[in-house]
Amino acid sequence: MHIEFRHLRTIRAIHEAGGLARAADSLNITQSALSHQVKGLEDQVGVELFVRRSKPLKLSAAGHRLLKLAEKVLPELEALALEFEGLREGKSGRLHIAIECHACFEWLFPVLEEFRKAWPDVDVDIRPGLAFEAMSALQREEVDLVVSSDPETLDDVDFTGLFDYEPVFVAAAQHPLAEKAFIEAEDLRTELLITYPVERSRLDVFSQLLMPAKVEPRGVRQVELTAVILLLVASNRGVAVLPDWVVREVRYHSDYVTRPLTKAGLTRRLYAATRSDDTVKPFVAHLLQLARRIPVQMQRGDAPVG
Repeated sequence: MHIEFRHLRTIRAIHEAGGLARAADSLNITQSALSHQVKGLEDQVGVELFVRRSKPLKLSAAGHRLLKLAEKVLPELEALALEFEGLREGKSGRLHIAIECHACFEWLFPVLEEFRKAWPDVDVDIRPGLAFEAMSALQREEVDLVVSSDPETLDDVDFTGLFDYEPVFVAAAQHPLAEKAFIEAEDLRTELLITYPVERSRLDVFSQLLMPAKVEPRGVRQVELTAVILLLVASNRGVAVLPDWVVREVRYHSDYVTRPLTKAGLTRRLYAATRSDDTVKPFVAHLLQLARRIPVQMQRGDAPVG
């Protein structure tokens, strides 16, 4: 027995129309061609699929079994066709994101909220667990975009610059270092430094300030959540260095002081790494546009505009 998708469509159409003529019109074929198709299908299955003397035309028990299959299979097939059409037109797809920057959630969620409104059919996911193997995962097509501050030269991978940011020293208002106009590496030698729980090489305070100066802080306490880091700092239980988009709301809070790192200040840039074939996809290009605009608005203290 060889049942094709067109046979399932035929059974469904006749059942819904209640007769061959209306079913033929809905399928855009002649009634004669439809009758021939039904006869051929009945010959294959070896039983009658319709009760011929009934008006409207009704399915037999065997016909109902075939209709049940049609109602199960055809919606999935039609949904798949719509998905493929969306892919062809650039309206749908997959965008799984890996983050090498622990604090990036602060600006990424507003970006994704705007993105969702424009591209509701794109499957978005965040994979922070892949952070330490993110570039390999990108090349293996396990993720589709990596947020990183460390661009590399990789075949078939584009690094798109997003925005510059400043790592900022944060301390309690009564902390002795609050008297300084800027913070140097040596100032942190006697301090308990509160950081995110990631490798030191991925923390700006170590990679850009302490490691080059060969300075080790008195201690390091790792904390998962930004809000808890700020709570501990406000309680004068340690100091922290956070990106400027994180500290935008505490810069003018009486419990905190913020200071630049070094007299000249430090500036870093975040990048989005994507496979070259994906960079030009409309929804990827739009996400990159949002990721360049919204964090800058947040740095200025503006409300993101959709």
